[in-house]
Amino acid sequence: MKPSGRYRWFVVGVFFVFMLLHQADKLLIGPLTTPIMEYFQIDEAQMGLVFSGAILVGGIFYPLWGYLYDRFARAKLLALASLIWGATTWLSALAKTFGVFVVTRASTGIDDASYPGLYSLISDYFPPKTRGKVYGLLQIASPLGYMIGMVLAITLTQVIQWQGIFILTGSLGIVLAFVIFTTVKEMPRGGTEPELENIEQHTHYRFEWKTALGLFRKKSLLLLFTQGFFGVFPWQVITFWFFRYLETERGFDSNQVLVTMVIAVLFLAAGYPIGGALGDYFFKRNLRGRLMVSAFGVITGALLLWFSLSIPENNTLFFTISMAITAVFIPFAAPNVLSTVYDVTLPEVRSTANSVQNLIEQGGSAVAPALAGLIAVNSSLKDAILIICVGAWILCFLFFLGAIYLLPRDIQDLRRQLAERAEKEKMAIPDGSVKEKFASAPAQD
Repeated sequence: MKPSGRYRWFVVGVFFVFMLLHQADKLLIGPLTTPIMEYFQIDEAQMGLVFSGAILVGGIFYPLWGYLYDRFARAKLLALASLIWGATTWLSALAKTFGVFVVTRASTGIDDASYPGLYSLISDYFPPKTRGKVYGLLQIASPLGYMIGMVLAITLTQVIQWQGIFILTGSLGIVLAFVIFTTVKEMPRGGTEPELENIEQHTHYRFEWKTALGLFRKKSLLLLFTQGFFGVFPWQVITFWFFRYLETERGFDSNQVLVTMVIAVLFLAAGYPIGGALGDYFFKRNLRGRLMVSAFGVITGALLLWFSLSIPENNTLFFTISMAITAVFIPFAAPNVLSTVYDVTLPEVRSTANSVQNLIEQGGSAVAPALAGLIAVNSSLKDAILIICVGAWILCFLFFLGAIYLLPRDIQDLRRQLAERAEKEKMAIPDGSVKEKFASAPAQD
């Protein structure tokens, strides 16, 4: 049954709150870097291991989450992920030694790998032509979550210490697990695709290895996977090290850090829906439109970041304005890459496709925080941020150009497969014998 417009947006609201608070918990480690380093008496290189541990664990769990989401009810699995988030964050708060903290903080990566099911489920609530905007709205949760975490770190660290903040955010994860479990409904896979939108589906397509392996025969998707390997390097470095860069190398006090980061994060948050809306707009006119917006975003972000970090340390106002402008362009690719992955993949393997993408991203970016820490020890955080971020975005731009060229064929191939399914479903309506013929049919690759 097709969900009402009101209920669809209720689900978006629930998932937005989940992502907002989960991102606040996940990214809280950045603003809390200094007090944690002081508590355990460690340097940047050791702290980089803490960052990389959770990323690595998340990467390992992406294939498992993707497989489970494509086999079972996504809504219930998301509730389980929220419960795991609460439990592992509590364990991090209870750690008394650095070794234990590294292990417990790494365990928080388990639930960090749970987003593919969320995006896959949303794709069955909204049609392709509007997904970019919806994903852009949901992805606002990431920068806003970082801002919430930053405010919590600045205002509560002296009151309840960093451990108390982790206990607070972990408790919210347990509450949201109950909300998701009791209110979010599962939807038929592929029900919002144009070819199937007005057709009652009798065949239930589920994950099959043959279909999943077919993902690696899509050339545009392979290029998107490859750019993803480099694309998350900048996010990890900025997330985990930019707060400390402002403190130690630009000499900002806590109030200056708060003002600068709040402004930058608000502009960053605006970039997600702007990028998603632009991607939808150009996609309706040209199948390459979403990736053209993505390529423009990464190369512009690289140039503006280099310019911003070159501004003298004493020119705080100009630096803040420049970083705010930079922040608008940085997330342009995020909603458009995700939408493009779903534009070329069958509904029953979308969680798997997104998981493979994230696994590749995590596999590369897991080393980014530790690498930045090593560069900082031997040079500076400014050099670490510039070398990693600008270099990665230039590579992403080149891979986007290749994907832009190849994309239309893969989209048209998916539309053909879905049209064939629609014809089968139409044949199944008047005659039960035809329905039986296709009732156990495997997913087409």
